Amino acid sequence: MQRIAGKTAVILGAGSRDNMGQVIARRFAAEGATVLVAGRNGGELERLAGEIGGHYALCDITVKAEVAALAATGRDTLGRVDIAINCTGWGLMAKILETTEADLDRLTALQFKGVYFFLQSFVGLMAENGGGSVITMSSASVYALLYHHAAYIGTKAAADALVRCFANEFGAKGVKVNAIAPGLTATPMTAREVQMPGLEEAFVREYPLGRIGTTRDVADAALWLASDESFLTGQVLQINGGLTLRRNPSPREINASLKAAANRAD
Repeated sequence: MQRIAGKTAVILGAGSRDNMGQVIARRFAAEGATVLVAGRNGGELERLAGEIGGHYALCDITVKAEVAALAATGRDTLGRVDIAINCTGWGLMAKILETTEADLDRLTALQFKGVYFFLQSFVGLMAENGGGSVITMSSASVYALLYHHAAYIGTKAAADALVRCFANEFGAKGVKVNAIAPGLTATPMTAREVQMPGLEEAFVREYPLGRIGTTRDVADAALWLASDESFLTGQVLQINGGLTLRRNPSPREINASLKAAANRAD
């Protein structure tokens, strides 16, 4: 069953091998969509587009003109844009008192201003063309706090507010705007941390469903949000195995789990 057959999708943040954007792109293509992938790594985007029989474009989400150009390219290349997904992000881990102004500027540009640009461009385009589905990535850490993650959490929380605002104002135009909030997820960005003996165990204890997330979990959720099956807008889907019913582990608990794993290895 091809659940989005005949639809078109633009997926921004697909420039790294096997990252969340690439997994979503592959899933959408398998489900019948024509996909345009975008990001900053032209060689990898070209490779992925060839793999899935799609298209690619370069785009830096922090530059408004580039995001507007991406929306126009999607419209001109695909004929229309039914689905737009933003998978960009930077998982900064820094103590609150040690976070620099440069860190804040970079995160704000990427995870607040960039999200605003993305919503402006794609929600605006869809509002003029009969509607569609726009999805961006939030984080479970907004709802289950994680130490040393304040700047990241703050910008993600602000983006969640934007989702609600855009959804409220453009629902009458047929545009759905939602976010997905994964918890700790096995991706290339988290590979080093997840592979540290003991770290995953510290997190899994707080997941009612007994495992951390996968990129496939996120792709499944994005597929439903993008399909005509979903009657949902202005929401943040908690695709994190129930983590937000509990909490993320503290640094002390993480360190204890790492130490226990090291002792077992001796």
